[in-house]
Amino acid sequence: MTDVHNDVLEDEDFDTILSGDIDFSGTLVFDKPFLIRGKVSGIIDAKGLLVVDESALVEADISASRVVIRGIVKGDINATEKVEITATGRLTGNITAPEGRFFMETGCMFNGRCTMVDSAAK
Repeated sequence: MTDVHNDVLEDEDFDTILSGDIDFSGTLVFDKPFLIRGKVSGIIDAKGLLVVDESALVEADISASRVVIRGIVKGDINATEKVEITATGRLTGNITAPEGRFFMETGCMFNGRCTMVDSAAK
């Protein structure tokens, strides 16, 4: 599972960036690409891409199409497209992702269970 396909993402690729000095608690709901550099606790409900940057701490259950973890996430993830944990990423929580769409880079930390959903069975 070390087949991480890191897309080169620039700040311009995101509609919203939660800055490193922000500490947000509550429910985040969004459709467009979102980058977290600060701290978030609560629930994240996304239709698009969510990137948790290296400096970020997220303590939330996440539902999104695609999740890239470069920082720390504590909570469960339900992804409809893909989950990636990079070498700097740390995840404590369970993952539900489509079959063959969970990628872990060497050096990452994942403590939880992964359930892969058969996308052909739908």
